[in-house]
Amino acid sequence: MKITRRTMILGSAALAGTLPLRSIASTQLGQIQIDTLTDGNLVLPGAMILGDHQADAGAILTRYGLGADQLTPDCNVTLLRDGTNTVLFDVGAGANFQPSAGKLLSSLEALGVSPEEVTHVLFTHAHPDHLWGVLDDFDEPVFMNAAHLISRTERDFWLDPNTPDLLGEERLAFAAGAIRNLNAIEAVLETFEDGGEVLPGIAAFGTHGHTPGHTSFEIRDGSDSLMIIGDAIGNHHVGFEVPDWASGSDQDGDMGIATRKTLLDRLAAEQMAMIGYHFPFPGMGRAEKTDSGYRFVAA
Repeated sequence: MKITRRTMILGSAALAGTLPLRSIASTQLGQIQIDTLTDGNLVLPGAMILGDHQADAGAILTRYGLGADQLTPDCNVTLLRDGTNTVLFDVGAGANFQPSAGKLLSSLEALGVSPEEVTHVLFTHAHPDHLWGVLDDFDEPVFMNAAHLISRTERDFWLDPNTPDLLGEERLAFAAGAIRNLNAIEAVLETFEDGGEVLPGIAAFGTHGHTPGHTSFEIRDGSDSLMIIGDAIGNHHVGFEVPDWASGSDQDGDMGIATRKTLLDRLAAEQMAMIGYHFPFPGMGRAEKTDSGYRFVAA
């Protein structure tokens, strides 16, 4: 094998951390191959997810074998292959966010897919664990042959010079990282509007609140459908059982609630499959209506 800067980076990524025993999960949507790849997990204070309801969430979390002080949500990156396009939905955290994350390149390597094969990257939003994996150690795009697409609203929000003033001090690094990474891929970055088809069989579905331009993606092949929901529903426990609790991770808590309830209503009514970025790996399942809320039913 010829040793290049790219193979050096991939080799370093493989050595950086051991992948979980299950790093890849595959399913078929009509004629489309869908793979869920782990990017590892985050380690977060409970308040960052539970917000003002941290003290109220204990009984719910206990049923899921979780505590309220610290949560370690998985990070599930989706790969779509339809015979023409090879599409990544988000790119993980890269090497500079948390040591427990940034495993995507190793997962791709385990699947036998190289970064050069990716034709499109679609971003749900520009938080670190979804965007920062877009650059390599030399600050160049990892997916060098891919078009990169993001909601115009989302791009404009993070590149607005006033945005850092709107964020709390603890999230200033989010703004700095978004500015750095989005500017670095400016030459290959395209924008789209809500509601349109961004690629054949893939429609952008605005699910704002977590961030101003957060986007879910509806994938269809004939009568088969699946929704990539990103962080519109940020977890598999309180996000389903009490969707009207504001999430500590949402930029706009009230809008996040409205979006979450609308999305859950639709997913449950249509029994549409979904992949949640922070659900337990591989993140795929369905929403089921209950007497008081919803429940996540893993596939």
